[in-house]
Amino acid sequence: MLIPLQIPPGVYKNGTDFESSNRWLDSNLVRWQDGSLRPVGGWDTRKASAAASVPRGMHAWVDNSDGSALALGTHNKLYYINASSTVTDITPTSGFTAGDVNATLNVAYGGGFWNNGIYGITRPSSGVYQEATTWALDNFGQNLVACSSKDGKLWEWTLNVNNKAAAIANAPTSNLSMVVTEERFIFALGAGGNPRKVQWCDSEANTVWSPAATNEAGDFELVTSGQIMCGLRMRGSTLILTDTDAHQARYSGAPFVYGFERVGTACGVASRKAAVAIDQGAFWMGNNGFFMFDGSVATELQCDVHDLVFTNISNSQISKATAVHNSQHSEIWWFYTSENSTENDRYVTYDYKEGHWAVGELDRTAAVDRGVFDNPIWADASGNLYNHEYGVAHGTYKPYAESGSISLGNGDQIMKVTKLIPDELNQGDVKVTFKTRFNPNDTETSHGSFSLSNPTSVRFSGRQIRIRVEGEKLADWRSGVMRIEANAGGKR
Repeated sequence: MLIPLQIPPGVYKNGTDFESSNRWLDSNLVRWQDGSLRPVGGWDTRKASAAASVPRGMHAWVDNSDGSALALGTHNKLYYINASSTVTDITPTSGFTAGDVNATLNVAYGGGFWNNGIYGITRPSSGVYQEATTWALDNFGQNLVACSSKDGKLWEWTLNVNNKAAAIANAPTSNLSMVVTEERFIFALGAGGNPRKVQWCDSEANTVWSPAATNEAGDFELVTSGQIMCGLRMRGSTLILTDTDAHQARYSGAPFVYGFERVGTACGVASRKAAVAIDQGAFWMGNNGFFMFDGSVATELQCDVHDLVFTNISNSQISKATAVHNSQHSEIWWFYTSENSTENDRYVTYDYKEGHWAVGELDRTAAVDRGVFDNPIWADASGNLYNHEYGVAHGTYKPYAESGSISLGNGDQIMKVTKLIPDELNQGDVKVTFKTRFNPNDTETSHGSFSLSNPTSVRFSGRQIRIRVEGEKLADWRSGVMRIEANAGGKR
C-alpha cells in the first residue's frame, strides 16, 4: 500500500509527544507556504561590527531627499547608518546615561519571579529588577527621535553627521518609552517618572509640551495597575501596551486632543521591543502567551508552540525579547533568550495569513522589516548587520523539520516499508531520515539519511515512524507530500 505522509503545516509542540501525532514537532529555519515545506531565505553580512555592543533597537526611515536611513541603539551608544553602510556615532555627549547590557533579577523578598528560589532560604531585604536597556526609535519628519529605557530622556538628531543627538527642549524626562503618532505628536510614555502617564507635545512642535489655549499639548494618566511598556503607531490610532493591559489612543482635537480607551486586559507585553504593528493590527508576546489587536479589541492567539516557548524562555532576560514583521512572507518573528542562555538565541514565528507557527534557533537581537531597504535587516549580539531573505546560505545553521509520531496503517500491525516516493520541486534537494518504534515507549531507531531519487529504496519496519526533512545542499528547496510503500506484517 502507498501511504501519503500528509502533515499539516506548522509546528505543534504542546503537551505530550502523543498530542503532536501526525504534526510537525520541531523545526529550524523553515516555513510552510502554498502547501510545501521550504527553507526561509538565507542571509549575507551587510555590515560587520556595525555596533560595538549588543543592538537593542533599530529603525529605518526615508529622509526628505529620498535617502534610506537606519538607526541602531545599544546599551550605551546610538548610531546612524546610511544606505552605503557607513556608520556614524551620534550618541549624545551631554546629559546621556549609559544603560545595562543584561538584565539583573531582583532577589529580594517580594521581588523576582513567582516560584523561583527555595522556601526557607533568607533573601536580602532589598533589591531591584533592572531590565536590559532597549531603545524606542522613530522619526519626526526626517529627524530621528529616540529614548533609551535607562536614560529616559527624549533625544533628536537632525541628520547632520557632524553633530550628535541632542535633548529635545522642554520635553519630560525619566520616561519609559516614546512613540510618534500618526498625527505627528510625540507621546512620552511613563512621562516624568509616572509609569502610567502619557504626555504629548504640540502637533509638529516637539519643543512645546506645556498645554495652552494656543496649542494641543497635553497629558493623560492611564487607568491601569501596570506600567507603560511601549507604544505602536497604527492606522487611525496609537496602541499603548503596559505590562498588564492594552489601551488605545484616538485623536479627537481640542480641547481634550486625545481620548483613551482600555481595549484589553490580562494581555501585558513581555518587553518593550516584543510588539509590532502591521496594516492588519498589532501582535505582541506576553509573559505567558501571544496577543493581537485588530483595531477594536485585544485577544490571545491560539498558539501551537506555547509550551515549548514559555517553558524554555529565560524569565530573567525576557526584557531582551524583540519582534519584527517579515512582510514578504506574512510572518511575525519573536527572538528571545532561552532558559540556559544569556542572550537571544531562539525564535518563534507566526504566519498570520495561514495561521500556523514555527520555531528554531537564531541569534538576533534587533531587526527591521524590508521597505526602506530592499531586504529585512537583522542584527546579532556581536553588532553585525545582515541582509535577510537573501540567497540560500544560513551560516552554521541547518534548515530542517521533524515530525511527531505517524502511525503506519491502523497502528496495530508491524509495517515493512520498502520504498519512498518523494515530492520535490527539484529532485535531490532534500534528504530524509526515518525514526521508528514498535511501541510508544520504545527507544527510537534511526534509518538514513536517504538522498532522494524517484523512487528511493528503503528498508525498515515499525508501527510508528517519525520523519526528518532537511536540505541536502544549498538550495531553495521545496518538499510536498511524500508517500511510502509499506506492506503489513504481523502484530508481533
